Parts: sequence; C-alpha cells; structure tokens
Amino acid sequence: MGDLKNRFGPGLSTIFLILVLFWLAVMVLAPNLMMIDYALRPNLPPAAIGGPDDRYSLANITYLAGEATHRAIFFKTIWASGLVAAVTFLVCYPIAFWMAQRATTGQLAIALMLIIIPFFINEVLRTLAWFIILAYRGPLNAVLLNLGIIDGPIRWQGDGGVLAAMVYAYILFMLLPIYNAIESLEKAQIEAARDLGASPWRIHTRVVIPHAKAGIATGFVFTFMLAAGSYVAPALLGSPGSRWFTEIIYNWFFEGGDWNRGAAYALVLLVLCLAVVLITLRLFRVNLTDVAK
Repeated sequence: MGDLKNRFGPGLSTIFLILVLFWLAVMVLAPNLMMIDYALRPNLPPAAIGGPDDRYSLANITYLAGEATHRAIFFKTIWASGLVAAVTFLVCYPIAFWMAQRATTGQLAIALMLIIIPFFINEVLRTLAWFIILAYRGPLNAVLLNLGIIDGPIRWQGDGGVLAAMVYAYILFMLLPIYNAIESLEKAQIEAARDLGASPWRIHTRVVIPHAKAGIATGFVFTFMLAAGSYVAPALLGSPGSRWFTEIIYNWFFEGGDWNRGAAYALVLLVLCLAVVLITLRLFRVNLTDVAK
C-alpha cells in the first residue's frame, strides 16, 4: 500500500484499493458465500423456503459420498487434471527453455506470435477445431490411413481427446510462467555447469528447474485448476465413459433443477482443488507470494 501511495498519490491509490476490494467482494466473496448457502440447504419448492424444513445440513455433501458413480468421476477428474498439468509441463518446458535461453529476439517474437494468436479465438471454437481434427472421418484418421499406420478409422473421442484439447487450451498458463522464470536465469550459470562437466540432464535438474520452481508451481496451479473446472472440452470431446465432474454439476443445475446439490458438488470440488494446490505449493516449497509474482 505504501508503494502504491508513493507512486500514484493518496487519492488515486485509495480509489484503486476501493475498486479492488469491490471486485473481490462482488465477484469472489459473494458468489462463494451464496454457493455455500445453497450447498447446506435442501432443495425445496418456493412455498417451503424459510419453513421448518429449510435447515442447514450436510445432506447434499454426504449424498456425494454415498453415490459411487459420482464419487468415482470426482476422483477421476482430480487425478486426470493432475495428468493434464503434468503433460502440459512436459510439452511446455522444452519450449520455454528454448525461448528463454536459446532463441534470438526475432525467433522469440515469431514463437510468441504463433503461440498467442490462436488464443484470440474463443475456447469453444478452438475445442470444436479439435473435435473436427479427431472426428471419425477427420483429418487425423485420414493422414494415419494414408500413411498405413492404422488399418481403419479410430474413435479418438474420450479421455485421449479431452487430454489433448486441454493441454492445448491451457498451454499458455504453463508456458509463460516457466518462460518468465527461466528468462531470469543467467546464461553464465548454465555455461559454468557445462564447463564443469555436467550433462544436459544434470544441468536441467540441478540448475534450471530449481531456479524456475516458482514458475513451474504457478503453471501447475493454473493448469490444474482450469482443467478441474473445465466443461467445454469434456462435453464436446468426451465419451460416456470419460465424463468430467463438471458435467455432473452442470446436470444438477440445468437438467436436474437441483441447485442445492449442484452447489454442494461444486463446493466439494473447490475445496479439494484448493487442497491439491496447497499441497503442490508445499512440495515445490513455494508460497502464494511467489505465485502472485
């Protein structure tokens, strides 16, 4: 607050602070409090709201514990979101390292342009593009058939299609934090490690990755949270056997008409995602301040 006041003056800094607090109250705090309220109350007809049956309880949350199918989809969503984050890291780390340590200014500009411009398009349209690519008679099957790699078309929709679409959809949220972290690493440190006989694997595991751990943790947090809360990719590219927990929440809200149970499911997902995020930060030995940077 002191730095903000010194930079913009007391009047403007106060306005900024009020706007931030208003945004947090209206866009973050109020919706979550409403979700908690809905989750702890039963689904009642309008005439019964406020009556003797309208009491707070954990019935909507315990319903999930007793519903084996929903519980399995819930845990599958959690570990699959972790898998999305891990695969996205494996894809992004070499690119981020090349951009930060090897690319020239011109190459960096072209790479950023090629990576960022597709994201000017809406996520739904980008997912539909993957739907076309992975279609039964789509271009991927056509290329594989012409090359003789497969004997017949393959149905790519399912867990594999969802994974590919999510890795592509959230690549920026992993790539840019890692790139920013590696960019601050002095090239002389890498050259010194190489001069001392360190192998490329040892350079990355002992020098680059420890230096970039804050960026890696940030990328994991963003990618995991976005994947766990994704609806578009599972809905368009998933199969009956690859349902996502967000689809169950959507069904409770818009097909089952039970907002209370849908809010309870969303609350459980939010709490567990936050727990996974905190555990991840603990494992990386990174705090929220480092992520905020």
